[in-house]
Amino acid sequence: MSAPAVPLFGYQRRWFLDRSRFKLGKFARQTGKTFTTTLEVVDDCFEHAVDQRRARWVILSRGERQAREAMNEGVKLHAQAYKLGFEINEYDWHGAEGSYRALEVELPHGSKITALPANPDTARGFSANVFLDEFAFHKDSNAIWKALFPVISAGWKLRVTSTPNGKSGKFYELDTAEDSAWSRHVVDIYQAVADGLPRDIEELRAGIADDDAWEQEYELKYLDEASAWLSYDLISSVEDEAAGDPSLYQGGPCYVGRDIGRRNDLHVIWVWEEIGDVLWCREIIEQKRATFADMDMAFDEVMTRYRVARACIDQTGMGEKVTEDAQRRYGSRVEGVLFTTSNKLIMATAGKERFEDRKVRIPEGNVPLRSDLHKLRKVASATGAPRFVAERDDDHADRTWAAFLGINAAGGARMAYGYQSAASHAERTAFPAATDDDDDGATGFGLRGRL
Repeated sequence: MSAPAVPLFGYQRRWFLDRSRFKLGKFARQTGKTFTTTLEVVDDCFEHAVDQRRARWVILSRGERQAREAMNEGVKLHAQAYKLGFEINEYDWHGAEGSYRALEVELPHGSKITALPANPDTARGFSANVFLDEFAFHKDSNAIWKALFPVISAGWKLRVTSTPNGKSGKFYELDTAEDSAWSRHVVDIYQAVADGLPRDIEELRAGIADDDAWEQEYELKYLDEASAWLSYDLISSVEDEAAGDPSLYQGGPCYVGRDIGRRNDLHVIWVWEEIGDVLWCREIIEQKRATFADMDMAFDEVMTRYRVARACIDQTGMGEKVTEDAQRRYGSRVEGVLFTTSNKLIMATAGKERFEDRKVRIPEGNVPLRSDLHKLRKVASATGAPRFVAERDDDHADRTWAAFLGINAAGGARMAYGYQSAASHAERTAFPAATDDDDDGATGFGLRGRL
């Protein structure tokens, strides 16, 4: 076997020299897992060239940018170090489900290395040895695996590397399975430094300033609570048996969050009552596959029964008309919120701060609610920016986002409200265009806002 053409640390050398057919590497952040694996890929092509044979490799990364980095900062550098002549091509690869940007290096005697963003389409598109780079971060990792494995079953090699990303996904399943089919390598930051990686561990830990992130990114621990935005302990700490009971409403100002769902997702209306500096959950209304008329009726009843100071509605997609209609009925008390990445981060951060400060009270022992609150996870997107996802079962954290929308409503500019009796739903239906004497767009029923 040829010696590597670049110097390696001990853990990299062990990974490189292990030529098992199925090999999985759990590496700490910034320890060179992609660099080392692309070295093995190029070395395999070099050996085939010496024997005047062809090798075929495909690198599937979590996005186009990562695929390009694997090619430019790995494959090309190693090919140059081996003094292998090569040509690099960039083209649109067409699959059954779409077109994807591909980079391809062609080496002597016809060996090829192709780098693409990972998805089920690209996974099933090649008969080749495969390198799954940062597999724990691949979207739809289980679907990618189902598409990929039949393709590589005819004797091809498989390399899987990643840093952990919570107790979910195919990488977690493969790494924690009890079998002898895989050669598994584990390199945390302590092992990497012991093997020569020049890093200051204490400086890194101080820099990340987050114990959960440190344990997962550098100590390679699979933590439910590292990825869950709201831990079970945090959820339990704000549960109260008096929360969630509409009959206990004390007449204080209320803040409403409304998450829109029509078919697969829930329509959720969350009512917070402000008592002192604490928001008490007074009611959670959940509807599934309800008509828009029924959803509006439920919202109207909330606006009638409570002194609603402000309501925030999910304006994304089908929420555009819902929000517009609500603003026509209730004026400036209603605010539409688009679920952009930045807005979700703002709402989720404000919501978590309320939980951490014990400034909210939620129903006690509500298992679906606890599960919903816990399933929301903050993960890194392909660009490194934070994004929020939820493990889908019957919904995707609809209750959580309704709660956060209500907290967002409570955190906005305060208005003084003059209370007057509200019209019934039948009266509102009969006179939908009724307005008050002010020019603020608020209707003539319910609370009237004064700046």
